[in-house]
Amino acid sequence: MREVASRPASPPRAIGLWGGLSANVLNMIGIGPFVTIPLALSALAGPSVFLGWIAGALLCLCDGMVWAELGSTIPESGGPYHYLREAYGRERMGRLFGFLYLWQTLLTAPLSIGSAAVGFAQYFGYLVPSLGDGGRVMVAAGLCLINTAVLYRKVGDIQRLSLGITVIVAVACVWIVGSGIAHFNVATAEHFMHARSDGSHGFWLGLGAVALIAVYDYGGYNNVCMLGGEVRHPRRTIPLAVLLSIPLVAVLYLGLNLSILGVLPWEQAAHSKAVVADFMQAIHGSTGGTIAVCLILLASWGSALVVLLGYSRVPYAAAVDGQFFRSFARLHPRDGFPTVSLVVVGVASAAACFLSLESLIAMLMVVQILFQYIAQCFAVVALRRRRPDADVFRMPLYPLPIVVSVIGWLYLVATSGWRAMSVAVGAVVVGTLIFLWQARSTRSWPFRNE
Repeated sequence: MREVASRPASPPRAIGLWGGLSANVLNMIGIGPFVTIPLALSALAGPSVFLGWIAGALLCLCDGMVWAELGSTIPESGGPYHYLREAYGRERMGRLFGFLYLWQTLLTAPLSIGSAAVGFAQYFGYLVPSLGDGGRVMVAAGLCLINTAVLYRKVGDIQRLSLGITVIVAVACVWIVGSGIAHFNVATAEHFMHARSDGSHGFWLGLGAVALIAVYDYGGYNNVCMLGGEVRHPRRTIPLAVLLSIPLVAVLYLGLNLSILGVLPWEQAAHSKAVVADFMQAIHGSTGGTIAVCLILLASWGSALVVLLGYSRVPYAAAVDGQFFRSFARLHPRDGFPTVSLVVVGVASAAACFLSLESLIAMLMVVQILFQYIAQCFAVVALRRRRPDADVFRMPLYPLPIVVSVIGWLYLVATSGWRAMSVAVGAVVVGTLIFLWQARSTRSWPFRNE
């Protein structure tokens, strides 16, 4: 690794409130709920499953306040990398936290983008049943490569594209939920209300499993923070985009769950591979199922697109700061977007598509919690002490949202299972050792001679 001799020109600030909100909402309304509803019903049957969904939404709202304050305080592309560096000291512990975030991103960016692409391929298999497992993998990997090519242009074009897709997806979701309400069967809903879990998880483990799934599905409310350096009026735009997107999507998801469970018997929904397609087919026949699948494919494609857009800025930001390979700081000479960073993250995401969707989701969430989310909660406290008079967004009821976030994240990790925890802890240890080896070779903190 080499220090960057001079800081390259920054990308233009071209993203407004609607662009930032659409980047969040399109990320959130991805493939998540369309493939995870059966997983949630298997973990916690009966009305208790809604407690998990609500708990996940409340946790995301508290965490959204953390992101909103951090994004308003430090509106830079690659968001969390800068938050952690500044909060913990750029030349001391912040170097470790910044490196661990970058290390985590090299793991979680492909997992996140890959999960959307794999979900896309699963629903694509509904249209082409003969595709097979190998064919679905190739479709998912191909989607990541196509999105890399689509994003190889200036961000203003992508903002208009994402906004248009968001409108189409929102209308589609309203149609799906409205269809369920119009065909709601009270007897089917009562059957679900009397359902009980089989005891394989237990209530508290099941609640944690559903909340973890819910957080994954709501994930994306922070996407605008990744693009902070390209947002207009960021101290106002970023908090609004974050805090508006969470309740909007939460209401939509709860409506989607209620609609499905009032039409399909919950046992069928729990074992479905394409639950929304089965749901719409039950209402509108095979034509309705096919149309629903096409709209879900559009949503999952758009989700993978904007997640790749956001994550591609993180290695770029680190390289500009002299903490990563210099080539990642390269911008397109005409359109001003990171080129090398975009291509590397896109290709790595294609490789991640060879993992199963279940593995992608579990590892993604636990790694992010241990590497990043808890550290960001304490970063708010540190930055408030360092910048007490800053004219930025301040979360209401401080520090209650931070306390709720930390307790919630620890609970999700504790109920996630030993396999996911072991992988996440191992990744933290390996990343720390790599950082210490690099610091020792360059005689930087903590090996620098004062």
